[in-house]
Amino acid sequence: MLRFLRISLATLALQVAIVSAGAAPEVAGSVREVGGAPIVGAMVSFLAGDPLRVTTVFTNDAGEFSTSAVAVGGDATVRVRRIGYRDLREPVALGAGKPLAFTLAAETDPAAAAEQLPANRWFALVLEKFENASQREEFVRQCTYCHQQGSAATRVPREDWQWEKVLTLMARLGGTLSPEVRAQVPKLFREAYDPKTAVPRLTARLGTPEFAPPPPAEVRRAVVDEWELGIRASMQHDLALHPDGRVYSVDMLQDTLYRLDPASGDVRAFRIPDDGVPLGGVFGGEDAPTIPNASAHVGPHSLQIGPDGAVWITLALGNRIARFDPKTEKFELHALEEGFYPHTLRLDAHGRVWFTIAVSNHVGMYDPAAKKMQIIRVPAGSFAQEVALRALPYVAAAANALDVDLSGLAAESGANGAPVPYGIDIAPDGGVWFSQLNQHRLGRIDPETFAIEMVDTPFSAPRRLRFDSHGQLWIPGFSSSLIARFDPKTKAFREYPLPISPLGSETPYALHVDRSSDAVWICGTNSDSLIRFEPKSEKFTVYPLPTRVTYTREIDFDAEGRVWTSNSNLPTWQIENGYPRVLRLDPDGPAPARVAGQ
Repeated sequence: MLRFLRISLATLALQVAIVSAGAAPEVAGSVREVGGAPIVGAMVSFLAGDPLRVTTVFTNDAGEFSTSAVAVGGDATVRVRRIGYRDLREPVALGAGKPLAFTLAAETDPAAAAEQLPANRWFALVLEKFENASQREEFVRQCTYCHQQGSAATRVPREDWQWEKVLTLMARLGGTLSPEVRAQVPKLFREAYDPKTAVPRLTARLGTPEFAPPPPAEVRRAVVDEWELGIRASMQHDLALHPDGRVYSVDMLQDTLYRLDPASGDVRAFRIPDDGVPLGGVFGGEDAPTIPNASAHVGPHSLQIGPDGAVWITLALGNRIARFDPKTEKFELHALEEGFYPHTLRLDAHGRVWFTIAVSNHVGMYDPAAKKMQIIRVPAGSFAQEVALRALPYVAAAANALDVDLSGLAAESGANGAPVPYGIDIAPDGGVWFSQLNQHRLGRIDPETFAIEMVDTPFSAPRRLRFDSHGQLWIPGFSSSLIARFDPKTKAFREYPLPISPLGSETPYALHVDRSSDAVWICGTNSDSLIRFEPKSEKFTVYPLPTRVTYTREIDFDAEGRVWTSNSNLPTWQIENGYPRVLRLDPDGPAPARVAGQ
């Protein structure tokens, strides 16, 4: 458990400054060590409201912070956090008119300090245990599929029989391991996460500046806002920014589309019709694997905004795509004619909806104008995979009656499992590019003839990819801890390893390109971070996020260039405080604020 240092209001001299001078009111103050030295890079979070909203700012070189992003007036809770120090958490009454002053005590307990570290630091201890590089890659790709690996919940000691239950459920939900890797998991976890050896290694530099260096000055200008959205049994999978400034997010476990107005804080929830699909979706039924407290029939997964402002959604479990009209607040559902598990979607310049179909190895296209659906089978990795995938509809039809475990079908399709078409994007020339996660390949579909061209990637596990303004394709290597640039004309790749330490411990789920600058923003999925890459200078900048266990997915941008994503670790209860969130990172922060008296 995290340890909170409770310090009385008297010793903290809690004060709030409201600096007007024609500008918005500001909250300002400082964070210092017990001896008075400033703490650089501390995260100062203001928590208030129901549902909860959290605004986080960083301290500068003088240990000071100021922001106009926090509403002044009323009660709030302040949490001050810096790795290597004990968390502070105190109620405050905003609007008192004087600066806040916080004092943090250094964390001297190695075990407590190790608990503060992001999941990737622990995960690296497991990765180094693998002697076989191919098996290590398989383990990363499958065991971090939808949740962080190395977080406190994943380090719980288990007996072999308990691990067998976990791995069996994981396989039934799509995360299949080869028998060779599966057999190693219990022993490797017990050895790597043993506190007797892990804690001394992780905290060898505790008490020194090298243990947790502060982020650079440009990072400390940032402001992070988080909104809790949904319930403890929710999973905010993807989000998309609407041109009207509102944010749409899909709750995959509760079949709900949420709409958040960041300006007012107003939240609306729209239940997606189940269209007669049973609980658990097309693979549902009495013996189907389910998530506790989930109420998913159609399982919304990915969403994008159409040219007319409509919201298009893939319904992964329901084998449908949906259109939501924000004006009428009505849904239209369109069933797939073939295939299983519509996944990620994008819209082309003609308003056609293109989407990957992950389980059955297809790509789909729906033309709203013609009201026509086209399903395209893409190449499998082997003859065995092809046979298994073509048999899938017949197995699925008999699964409930015969109590068939469909995960076995994926295991039979090859050492890498099913191909899994995953990310998809539209090139400037109209070509449709997609990734095959398990096959380590890209594909291009001609949008008119549907002819397919496949390209092997020199790195593993390409996931959610995006084009920049120059027609270059940027790809995250999920199990290879890198991003890559691909030139569709020359077929040349350029790889950039992610600078998350230890190297190789990051698992970038997705990326997106801000086309106003062509900056590439990457999910620091296993390190509680967002990462910016500037192609011209080839510079990475890592932005730490304030909530522990932040498993980021889709990234989007608003009109002001702020970065949006969701925290959708599955299971949700592993997230700090146990609720999913959507979050916004403003890399520039508000206009520079003045501390009273300066």
